[in-house]
Amino acid sequence: MTARTTAALAEPAARAWRADPYADALRTGRGPLFLRRSDGWLLPLEVERWCAEADAADATVLARCEGPVLDIGCGPGRLVAALARLGHPALGVDVTPEAVARTVRTGGSALCRSVFEPLPSEGRWGTVLLIDGNIGIGGDPGALLRRAARLAAPGGTLLVEAAPVDVDERVEVHVEDGSGVRGAAFPWARLGTRALRTRAADAGWTRAVTWHAAGRAFVQLRR
Repeated sequence: MTARTTAALAEPAARAWRADPYADALRTGRGPLFLRRSDGWLLPLEVERWCAEADAADATVLARCEGPVLDIGCGPGRLVAALARLGHPALGVDVTPEAVARTVRTGGSALCRSVFEPLPSEGRWGTVLLIDGNIGIGGDPGALLRRAARLAAPGGTLLVEAAPVDVDERVEVHVEDGSGVRGAAFPWARLGTRALRTRAADAGWTRAVTWHAAGRAFVQLRR
């Protein structure tokens, strides 16, 4: 991936997520908040769950973490904070300053940075996380999966939350609150487990294991 391609993936989404209404929702810990497609379709964003402590479904992810953990798109940091309480070294990265600030307030460590920018310990993370739909970051799952492979240590683990339905789409969306206030448009993607496994194999990830918890779908992959 060239530097120009990396910047093209990072910047539109970074600008959108840094803006209201997403940052406002993180400050209050409440929605409603949605991703809206150009055809009007809405995807609810679970702000209250993201801002709460890790739940039972999250625990199935935490139990599979090995070595130091990098949480890509950590949001308000519930997983990073939970790992810290377990004595597990973990770092979150997010493009939204409020997300990083909230992660730190809850006891986690985080950097305000895009996954496509230089990150600490590249190639040495035991586990990389793409949870809460973050396989959509940048709107190019193949590029994101290849980037995750460069971040993970040899033999490292990638834990991904997939869409709970069989979907494979790359679209333009914007964040919108319940009153119609919206942020800038940016590219996004949604993958179900079948599409995710195919794209992960193309990016060099192997040994896919899938599981479901509380209506959510997850895939574990090996570098």
